[in-house]
Amino acid sequence: MATPDFIRTLRSSIGHHPLWLPGVTAIVFDDEGRVLLGRRSDTRAWSVIGGIPEPGEQPAACAVREVFEETAVHCVAERIVLVQALAPMTYPNGDVCQFMDITVRCRAVGGEARVNDDESLEVGWFAVDALPKLDEFGVLRIKQAMSEAPTWFDPMATS
Repeated sequence: MATPDFIRTLRSSIGHHPLWLPGVTAIVFDDEGRVLLGRRSDTRAWSVIGGIPEPGEQPAACAVREVFEETAVHCVAERIVLVQALAPMTYPNGDVCQFMDITVRCRAVGGEARVNDDESLEVGWFAVDALPKLDEFGVLRIKQAMSEAPTWFDPMATS
């Protein structure tokens, strides 16, 4: 995942210290009910599409932008399906980040799925009953986006 310029600027001042950041995940469905996934160039694993909003960018706009930048698919944001603070992570260079993920259900409206930047090795549409191996993060978000349930949040966080 490419590091946005505003984060590079922050890192020049704070070094590797923990950085709290918003993150947006886009779960994109086509008219056949398939979900759009990308195989990441950094981990080589299949994953849902996502990224970091630019300062002042709304989550839905970020979802739409990230989907197009990574896959060349045009989509519209339909609703927020999940909000969750993720565990802190340390990158290979020593930077520590913690993300507040906002997952948005999206509907494809045009474009042909293809690799559209250097963050992915492959992109493609998958039937939800025939997904490639995904981490728990992706599976939970896809399941939540498929349901009509209210926005999910960690119930333990309100105890």
